[in-house]
Amino acid sequence: MRSYNRGGGVAKVFFLLILILALIVGGLVWLDFLGILDVKDQLSPITSLFGVERRTPVEQPFSPMLLDADRLSKERQAISIDRRELESSAQELELREAEVRQKESEVAERETSLEERQNSLIEAIRQYDNKVANLEQTARYMMGMPPEDAVAIMDEYDVRDLVDLLRTSERLSQEAGEASLVAYWISIMPDRTRAAEIQRMMVEKPGPNLDG
Repeated sequence: MRSYNRGGGVAKVFFLLILILALIVGGLVWLDFLGILDVKDQLSPITSLFGVERRTPVEQPFSPMLLDADRLSKERQAISIDRRELESSAQELELREAEVRQKESEVAERETSLEERQNSLIEAIRQYDNKVANLEQTARYMMGMPPEDAVAIMDEYDVRDLVDLLRTSERLSQEAGEASLVAYWISIMPDRTRAAEIQRMMVEKPGPNLDG
């Protein structure tokens, strides 16, 4: 009777061990199935007993397309870099063109201003020449008249214009080596206040007045 109980206890322990081992293996297989652990290679001696073949690594076949794809990727990167450089160069070129246009505009404005000044100077010289020519012509006309008639005409002149006329007459007399009639004209002027003002202005005034 004791021999039977001892044999039954050993069988029960062996069964429990088998059950525990099965549970462990089943748990590992389940974890491998869930992707938590990778134990198929370790369990392959056990799983092969149940007809599950050992997993063999799959080698990727060599394909020329992989090299083409890598080369194409590098070419695209190079094209992208070249494109960015071209865009940067284009922006710099636009900035330089804007600076050049601004400088051209400034130069054009300066040229216009200079041209206007030249035209103003030419016009001033023309007016000066015309006024000098008119003064010389009038002075010669007065110098050829009787002094009393010349003074009568001079009374109608503005004081500044008359001073210019008298100084022109003095200059023409000096150039011709003749005596000037200016002092005599002033001496016979009926308005002595006007005569004194004319004499004072002739001393102060340097030459023909272009403003009047």
